[in-house]
Amino acid sequence: MSDLYSELLVKKEATSKDAVVKYGMIVLTVLAAFAGLFMNPLLLIVAVALGVACYFVIPRTDLEYEYLFVNGEFDIDMVMAKSKRKKVMSMNLSEADLVAPLDSQRMAYYNGNDRMKTLDYSSGNPDHKRFAVIIKSGGENRRVIIEPDEQMAQAIKNSAPSKVFLD
Repeated sequence: MSDLYSELLVKKEATSKDAVVKYGMIVLTVLAAFAGLFMNPLLLIVAVALGVACYFVIPRTDLEYEYLFVNGEFDIDMVMAKSKRKKVMSMNLSEADLVAPLDSQRMAYYNGNDRMKTLDYSSGNPDHKRFAVIIKSGGENRRVIIEPDEQMAQAIKNSAPSKVFLD
């Protein structure tokens, strides 16, 4: 029997919020360092704290999502600054309620539900074909937004044809 296997790397597009956070943190760190050198040496502690915060915050502004689909298991890893990897989600698509394009008529009920938690693991570009996976997790429904290519979408469709729609 042949395995259904597909993997894909999707780069999250930088938003203006990401740029403000990235460059704002750098500017604040530099300003605190100069203020510590010329005004009050206690501000050097603030500069060091901001520098440490930059170490953890700035890599989160350069994200890629790696999708791995094997026989109905869909894993999503987050790659930060091309150096740190973190597993963010693993789901069995046979347990999903629905998988369809985000703008599909089949998603109308779920798109109108504001209380449903949404997890976006796509590039964020509305021009790309993004899919929503409706899955029950922790006792509540969640909408997981992904951006598979044609090959991965077809593999997902082949694994659960009654729940996956490509229209």
